[in-house]
Amino acid sequence: MDTSPLENTEILIIGAGPAGLTSAIYSAWLGYKTVVLESNIPGGRAWLAPKIENFPGFPEGIKGSDLVERMRKQAERFNAEFRNDEEVIALELKGTEKKVVTRKQTYTTPALIIATGTQRRKLNIPQETEFLGRGLSYCAICDGPFFRHKQVAVIGNGDEAANEALSLADLASQVVIVTQEKSLDADAALLQKLKSKPNLETIKGKATQIIGNQVVKAIKITDFDTQKEIEHPVQGIFVALGSIPLTAIMQNAGIATDKNGCLIVNRNQQTNVDGIFAAGDCTCGGMQVTTAAGEGAMAAMRASAYVKRSST
Repeated sequence: MDTSPLENTEILIIGAGPAGLTSAIYSAWLGYKTVVLESNIPGGRAWLAPKIENFPGFPEGIKGSDLVERMRKQAERFNAEFRNDEEVIALELKGTEKKVVTRKQTYTTPALIIATGTQRRKLNIPQETEFLGRGLSYCAICDGPFFRHKQVAVIGNGDEAANEALSLADLASQVVIVTQEKSLDADAALLQKLKSKPNLETIKGKATQIIGNQVVKAIKITDFDTQKEIEHPVQGIFVALGSIPLTAIMQNAGIATDKNGCLIVNRNQQTNVDGIFAAGDCTCGGMQVTTAAGEGAMAAMRASAYVKRSST
């Protein structure tokens, strides 16, 4: 394993989403040298949120990018260091000093906090990126209230899509589920609830195109039975195809995950490897900014205690 150049730090955090940022605030506030590595957009998926209305302390809501920027500045005030464009490519976790290799250098640390988040499965159709935050969302709980009394589509197959459609049916004037498969494979009890909603319909078809001008106006769907393409007017599109935890490298290094790739932690955010903690969406917990922040705080406090014990 390449070990040059080499940098030592007391607590290393992989990921600068809400969990990683909160971890950085706490560990740096407690006086530990803290370095945060981020390979993508600092703030993670929260950065993309047009408005976060359920984070404590902001009664009028706050733009996602503004919230994570405040968190980053708070961590920097306590001397946390951020390294952007640092993609982790390998981990060596045996022994008291862990090694984290990026494309730029190698870090050593006694305590590592993993806060890599998840990546939502994409539709992979034209205009998907263009309309993100302009009518297209990957989180009905987060963005559903913006679409009260409007027409929306939920794209997905399974319990997640069914649950999101049910929650949106209480807000929107009309909800259509686009199955992406030839049938909706959801729990029987959920299917029964869907039938009880008069403003909800299911189209067994595949979404092929998003139509709009600045904001979403409609979605094109190929019907599986007729093979005809229909255009359905909607103001909101919610993609419910599941998430992929960004944990492959961690798995290869021996950190335990469940069958879905979620990192397994105890109530102290400790993984199965001594000195390795995890927080946020990569543990598939609450999947909310508030829960990620709470897990990040716990991980940092336990990691700090671990470093203190290791140094005595």
